[in-house]
Amino acid sequence: FSLASHATKQVVNVYAWAGEIPDVVIQQFEKETGINVNLTTYENNEVMYAKLRATGNPGYDIILPSSYFVDRMRKQNMLEKLDTSKLSNFKYIDPTFLHPAYDPKGEYSVPFIWGVTGIFVNQHYYSPNTITGWSTLWEPRFKNQLMLLNDMRELFSVALLSLGYSANDRNPDHIKAAFIKLQALMPNVKVFASDAVTSIIIDEDATIGAAWNGDAFKAYEENSNIQFIYPKEGFVIWVDTLAIPFNAPHKDNAYAFINFLLRPDIAAIAALQTKFATANLAARKMLPDNIRNNTTVYPGADIMKHGQFQTDLGEETLGLLEEYWETLKMGG
Repeated sequence: FSLASHATKQVVNVYAWAGEIPDVVIQQFEKETGINVNLTTYENNEVMYAKLRATGNPGYDIILPSSYFVDRMRKQNMLEKLDTSKLSNFKYIDPTFLHPAYDPKGEYSVPFIWGVTGIFVNQHYYSPNTITGWSTLWEPRFKNQLMLLNDMRELFSVALLSLGYSANDRNPDHIKAAFIKLQALMPNVKVFASDAVTSIIIDEDATIGAAWNGDAFKAYEENSNIQFIYPKEGFVIWVDTLAIPFNAPHKDNAYAFINFLLRPDIAAIAALQTKFATANLAARKMLPDNIRNNTTVYPGADIMKHGQFQTDLGEETLGLLEEYWETLKMGG
């Protein structure tokens, strides 16, 4: 569709991760406000970033950048500063996410859903007790068995953490060591995936590997052999946020939709449909006990203290990672 053709109507143009804003939520917002939601979706942050970077902003009012892309985009003046006084439901946000490393003052983003990256294992094939951390994945018994996330930052985070470094390490020597470490892991890798993670786990096409906790929980609901492990070396915490891109044409409508998504009953609907954790404390209290109290979806503070928010690494480090990533994917 042409965004310009909607200029005279009450609209809000949303560019979001596929599947993160349920249709029923959009329909309810339109019914309650009379504002039409034009939703366009993307499959990864890189596509979203490239589109906005190339055009300045083709007319979007709301985007859903993940944590380290908030960091990157705010530094490049691609995001509007938020006026939280226009968000009456902001008070429901979990304080854990109010001053994250990627947006220290909370000026550019509102946390929406979040999760962690850990290890899934099918206990029919392997005892979870024998898998304690990332370093376990290098064991010869897992030759051609692993599923890894088809995500450069996630993959290098696994290697960096297994070496005792931060997931946000910029040291070229440490990154090279991670690359060499990943080369040694390749014989154990059966498949890289990001879109079909849940079905691969459920169907036992891979029986161990790295996954986002929400996907592991969805898989467990269909296959009770699936267990999720928080690696002893630490893990990445990711957050998908609501943000207003620079030059958004319908800012008032953007605030209205963001505030609607922060309403506890609406945030609870989104959490139930996606099976990922909500950053909205009041919404979490509305969820069924088997989800609200599930440590795979909502790890406790004792677990969360071992997690790290991803931050922007800068263009130079990202360029180095991309070189290594291409080499790995080509079997180098």
